[in-house]
Amino acid sequence: VQLQASGGGLAQAGGSLRLSCVVYGFTLGRHDIGWFRQAPGKEREGVACISSSSTYYADSVKGRFTISGDYALNTVYLQMNSLIPEDTAVYYCARRIRKTASYSPDDHLDPFLYGSWGQGTQVTVSG
Repeated sequence: VQLQASGGGLAQAGGSLRLSCVVYGFTLGRHDIGWFRQAPGKEREGVACISSSSTYYADSVKGRFTISGDYALNTVYLQMNSLIPEDTAVYYCARRIRKTASYSPDDHLDPFLYGSWGQGTQVTVSG
């Protein structure tokens, strides 16, 4: 099992970037795939998740980021629009590997429940 993230770079505030996460060794649609980010000195946080046909977003990116999947290409995308400097971080994709005893929508963005982390791609937004 492997996930490979790419597409990061430098963008100006208000600009856009699209991240890609290619997955190997398993079939999309059978596992939650999440995008996470970690800024220097901060904890890793969930950004967006695609779970079958459902999507979940952190409040900080709702209305600006869109997660989608291309099952034929085994790829999950994160379209990031209206970027702000606070979006600067290393972005990772991962596959959910843990369940919880009781369901909560917050589970979809909980890094503790994910594994098989990709190598990360740097996103830098200049103000």
